[in-house]
Amino acid sequence: MSTAPLVGYSSSDSEDEAKTAVARGRTRPWSGGHCRGQSSLSNERFPVPDSVLNMFPDDKPEDDSAKHGGRVRTFPHERGNWATHVYVPYEAKEEFPDLLDVLLPHAQTYVPRLVRMEAFHLSLSQSVILRHHWILPFVQALKDRVASFERFLFTTDRVKIYTNQEKTRTFVGLEVTSGHAQFLDLVSEVDRVMEEFDLTTFYQDPSFHISLAWCVGDACLQLEGRCLQELQEIVDEFEDSEMLLRVQAKQVRCKSGNKFFSMPLK
Repeated sequence: MSTAPLVGYSSSDSEDEAKTAVARGRTRPWSGGHCRGQSSLSNERFPVPDSVLNMFPDDKPEDDSAKHGGRVRTFPHERGNWATHVYVPYEAKEEFPDLLDVLLPHAQTYVPRLVRMEAFHLSLSQSVILRHHWILPFVQALKDRVASFERFLFTTDRVKIYTNQEKTRTFVGLEVTSGHAQFLDLVSEVDRVMEEFDLTTFYQDPSFHISLAWCVGDACLQLEGRCLQELQEIVDEFEDSEMLLRVQAKQVRCKSGNKFFSMPLK
């Protein structure tokens, strides 16, 4: 089995990291011209006093992968740029941790460095970069696009192994097997917002899924084949797994930097 490319993840943190796209160097259109009658200013530049320069030290954050479990940022941090990601939160049922308590230790017999996810979601976008002043207009555009969508049920019961595009991280996930069409409809609207802001749209033919665990590096050879088959058997044989893994999509959420914006479905 070939490894699926990861949907909506990158090599930085799954909550605060980004994946692909800067706005391709483009900005929103604006007039950019001088107002009629405006006087021209001198082009002469004056030296800036050291006392002023010292007020703004070069305190750009250092990308230290050791502080983030070995994860490597896909693009460098720049002040004023906010990593942004659109997704559907996965509201797991009460017994869901019981399944993970069986599933993940078995996977760790093949790859001991696997780490359990703390929260679960299904991506509707790649992670992109927004300038701070575009966050609220971007979120409002999303709200307008998804306002007419109704809640829907979906099932995630197929075990699948994913990597990010750089193959610096590997994930054990559960793929959507029903509700795929509704996710595609949501992505279509999110993509329109991305295009409006000159941002990268989602993947073609996406594999919607929740990630259960991750590890640094490409661990596909260890996790696919026999391990993958055994993990699927655990899911299939788990008590009431069909009902357990059928949940409702209730909202779309946008995370931009450390800010969260929720858009409830009808």
